Amino acid sequence: MRGRTQRAPDEANVDLTPMLDVVFILLIFFIVTSTFAQEKALGLEPPPPPNPDAPQDQQVPAILILVDESNLITVNGRPTDIGSVRANIERVRAETPESQVIIQAHPQAKSGVIVLIRDAAYNAGYQTGVNLVLSATE
Repeated sequence: MRGRTQRAPDEANVDLTPMLDVVFILLIFFIVTSTFAQEKALGLEPPPPPNPDAPQDQQVPAILILVDESNLITVNGRPTDIGSVRANIERVRAETPESQVIIQAHPQAKSGVIVLIRDAAYNAGYQTGVNLVLSATE
């Protein structure tokens, strides 16, 4: 066994540079080609204050929808469920077409219920004139 010398095995090296180049190119491609959707925010406009010069007969009537802390809904003092809110809004709107919708919600009311009420008002034909008011805690 003379003449044979033991050599250490060669270490295998993997070059990661091409893989990193491909990853960065894909990252740039996905950033450039992505589109960002604009989400519509929930309108939180307070109702406009009444004109002090206008007489009481000239003021615009309102459809008052109350949502309490246990998510019980009343439309102009009549208790109702979420399924019949639209029908109640349409009934009152048929009587007074110039009326506006005011949603008065307790701070502990679920936001999903408020959104469903707002959507029912939009489906009843109100594109403007839907106002949301958070009632103060007692």
